[in-house]
Amino acid sequence: MNEQRHPRPTTPGEPPTPPTPPALPASALPPPRRGADWMFGGVYGTVLASGLLAALDQKGGEYTPFYDASWVLVTAATAGLAHGYSHHMSTHQAGSAGHRWRILGRALWNEWPMIAATLPTVLLLLVAGLADWDSHAVTAVGLGVNTAMLFAWGAFVALRVGYKLATSLLIGVADATIGLAIIVANAVIK
Repeated sequence: MNEQRHPRPTTPGEPPTPPTPPALPASALPPPRRGADWMFGGVYGTVLASGLLAALDQKGGEYTPFYDASWVLVTAATAGLAHGYSHHMSTHQAGSAGHRWRILGRALWNEWPMIAATLPTVLLLLVAGLADWDSHAVTAVGLGVNTAMLFAWGAFVALRVGYKLATSLLIGVADATIGLAIIVANAVIK
């Protein structure tokens, strides 16, 4: 039967103590994240890659596309680990150590969309290094591609979770606005 503990008796004037919710079984893992969570990771990773691409391109500085590519990838992986770990710690559940490690592993694995979203920028920088492309052109192309990716992330996931086409396209435009803001900031700051 589904029994709940009743609140302890109270003295007159004291509010009753609410019943405690039943504990999850030690074998229960939280479900994997789907749908809109891809959008979170994809948008976050794309914005992260755009910001790093803009910041690593220094006017008058030495152009180091392989170094820049490694920093984009290392930063994305570190951000994914930090986000997954902090999410895990903020939703701590009682259970055995093995259970907590499995939940942490799932939380870390769920960050893959953020890291995957930075891979086009990493690939662009690697190709730019091999082909000896101009740093300003690479930055401009990368920020443009990332802005288009932000549009695609927003529109695709909105369609996937049930929005109509017109609304999905507006959500894509809203996401692309983040990329445009980075482009404007890059132009103003440099």
